[in-house]
Amino acid sequence: MLSPKTIEIVKQITPLVAANAETVTRRFYQLVFAGNPEVQAYFNQAHQHSGGQQRALAGAICAYFANIDNLGALGPAVNLIAHKHCSLGIQPEHYPIVGKHLLAAIKDVMGDAATDEIIGAVAEAYGFLAEVCIQREAEIYRQQRETVGGWNGYRKFVVDRKIPESDIVTSFYLRPADGGPLPSFEPGQYVTVRVDHPRTPTSPRNYSLSDAPGNTHFRISVKREPGLVEGAPDGLISNYLHDVVQVGDELQMGPPCGEFTLPSQFATDRPVVLLAGGIGVTPLLSMAKALVKQGGAPIQFVHAARNSRVQALAGEIRALGEHANVSTHIIYDDPLETDVSERRCDSVGTVGTDFLRDRTPYQQASFYFCGPKPFMQSVYAGLKELGVGDDRISFEFFGPRQDITAAVSAA
Repeated sequence: MLSPKTIEIVKQITPLVAANAETVTRRFYQLVFAGNPEVQAYFNQAHQHSGGQQRALAGAICAYFANIDNLGALGPAVNLIAHKHCSLGIQPEHYPIVGKHLLAAIKDVMGDAATDEIIGAVAEAYGFLAEVCIQREAEIYRQQRETVGGWNGYRKFVVDRKIPESDIVTSFYLRPADGGPLPSFEPGQYVTVRVDHPRTPTSPRNYSLSDAPGNTHFRISVKREPGLVEGAPDGLISNYLHDVVQVGDELQMGPPCGEFTLPSQFATDRPVVLLAGGIGVTPLLSMAKALVKQGGAPIQFVHAARNSRVQALAGEIRALGEHANVSTHIIYDDPLETDVSERRCDSVGTVGTDFLRDRTPYQQASFYFCGPKPFMQSVYAGLKELGVGDDRISFEFFGPRQDITAAVSAA
């Protein structure tokens, strides 16, 4: 456990650290990439370019410092970080590298205020958190390795089918190249795809599994990102998958990871509302299919998209509605002329407070949602305005969680 003196010091410096957190994390990444360039492959350069990675680390540091005397509150955050680290193959030997450059960044930013006593306390706090993460990651690695069909690291998969789902989304059906079995996974989890891109070294990418567990394949449904402009690495891998990778090609994949999952024992008397925005449909469709197999709970599936040209997996969503305990709703915010007349959508607009109040059983339901940041901000704000407790809210966001919750927290 942390010493009382360390807890006292960390609590004292928390306001100062919070005020300079992003400056510290920006400096940290400069130092770590210069001092240990071998670890750059673990970091998504698109997220670096957007500043999302710096904000995410800053938020994690602030949360840890703010809860230094109540570490039990950090359990969900530690689990999220551990799954992300395991998806990338982070090992215990990486933690001292991060610690060294993080302390150096704090010294650089805080200057004379970073006394030896303060740096010593931060080092102790970091070492304690590192050990907690290492232990949780060891458990995840063990579970991955010991499950039937499981593995650690990367395994070769063959593209069995490549199916266009819309103008911008393509599904890849993947089978193990070694012919061995597939492990089961929790609906909502993702896999990691590593591509040796000919243009530049890139970090692995996480893609949610978009089909139910229990098949002889894994399926990922990839949106083509438009960010291929000078200086912005967004879209590098998605465009490569769309344009270059063909049926019969091999991809290297890590085992399923992620904590955005359904409870193992789901309460069948509570409605479940799954809210998807755009490509955020992928983990939620996996969840919906699993819930249908399980039976019992009333399920509402909402998919928000621009229009039918870009909406993916619409047929599979409609098919969900054929089950007695499932209702579906497709909403477009920029429909084509024929989308309404041919009833390709159920309504026009966006998902916010009014939609949630009028069209969902918000008083009782558990809510799961995923999608682009503006969609998720609107959903989260709407749920909180309607008084939905955090115990009934779960979401997946590949970025700083404070980007979704900050506006409501500050209100």
